Amino acid sequence: MAPTRRDPHGRPASRFEDRPELVARPVSEARNLEDLLTGSCPSFGGGYLRRVWRLLDEAVGRGVPMTLAVSGPVTASGQHLAWLNPLLETGWFCALSTTDAVCYHDGHRSLREAAEHSFREVPIHGDDGGLREEAIIRITDIGFPEEILLGQDRFLRQILRRPEFQRRMSGTEFRNLLGRAYAEVEKAHGAPEGLLALCRRKAIPVFVGAPSDGSVFLNSLALWATEPGHAFDLDLHLEVFESCAIHWWGVRESESRALGTLILGGGVPKNFNLQPEPALSQILGLADVPGYLYDIQITTAPVSDGSLSSCPPAEAVTWGKVDKDHYRRTTESMPADYSMVMPVLVQALLEKRDRLRAEAEAEGLEAWRARNPDRAGWLRDPAGYRLYERREELLEALRRELRRRRSRTADT
Repeated sequence: MAPTRRDPHGRPASRFEDRPELVARPVSEARNLEDLLTGSCPSFGGGYLRRVWRLLDEAVGRGVPMTLAVSGPVTASGQHLAWLNPLLETGWFCALSTTDAVCYHDGHRSLREAAEHSFREVPIHGDDGGLREEAIIRITDIGFPEEILLGQDRFLRQILRRPEFQRRMSGTEFRNLLGRAYAEVEKAHGAPEGLLALCRRKAIPVFVGAPSDGSVFLNSLALWATEPGHAFDLDLHLEVFESCAIHWWGVRESESRALGTLILGGGVPKNFNLQPEPALSQILGLADVPGYLYDIQITTAPVSDGSLSSCPPAEAVTWGKVDKDHYRRTTESMPADYSMVMPVLVQALLEKRDRLRAEAEAEGLEAWRARNPDRAGWLRDPAGYRLYERREELLEALRRELRRRRSRTADT
């Protein structure tokens, strides 16, 4: 018998014959987007897209709770209305990590100023001096009047003066309250539901790893500097501990005993999203804390630049952030601009969910679930995990585990 071939790390090496066959089906034969993604994206960038779809399909089907990290101006650009909010509406995502700027720009479309002055498409390589003379702000190919920013600042200072903000709180509490305030104005002005309002309605915790790097915080700074007695403050320790409590729940208490993550872009939202495992194991000293089982990343950063934005899941394995035993099959880092592919992926996900729902309704939900255990997660309750409402329970569960660890350490 021939000896088993080994890779450089001593693991059994895959034979060429064991690898998946390359499928190249004509797009004219695709009945839906899933067919297109699985059969007509054979290689190169398309191959990345196909593999990302496969992992999303698998993670959703298995019912694995997902976290989402997103950087970039998704709210200023309207991408939250186009595909991000519909994705979060599914109930598959248990937490969001983003930026202060995303939370700031999320409020624009509900303002009176936005109703009077709409967002417009502007050239990337146009007359920026002329735009400045017109008091137009440009973000890539989006233009809007500076008055919208000034109106947002006035609105934020007004609500930050409210009694419910006059205390120390975690960032998730703050953004939940901010989502309520945004929702009130959206309803009053007939504006579409924004990102924070949706996260409040679905009780999705919203984390911001660099809260002082954005204009929501700058407006709090203005009140802190000019209005004695302004008492709003962020409890950063509590916010990080909350993220750890959610990770602990995901890998120890959720039905799947595993977590997945979808990372769009990079930067601080990505780092904050990945840091709970090292915080739990390396810093807090808890044993046997798995990293993410699924890690699906879409980023434009080249891996050779050494930044965290470009760091692939395999590198995160060495930090303990991603599961070391499964990462070769359950992770992918796609080099792409996520704004180009997420509308297609989200629509494909929603189409598949609706097809499976129709199947289950025709067959009977329980019988369908029994026959399709690896697909049951597609039809989980769209109300979602509502972890913000369970935050005290999750925090206490992690505190209890830390007390047990201290007790065991003291006994030895």
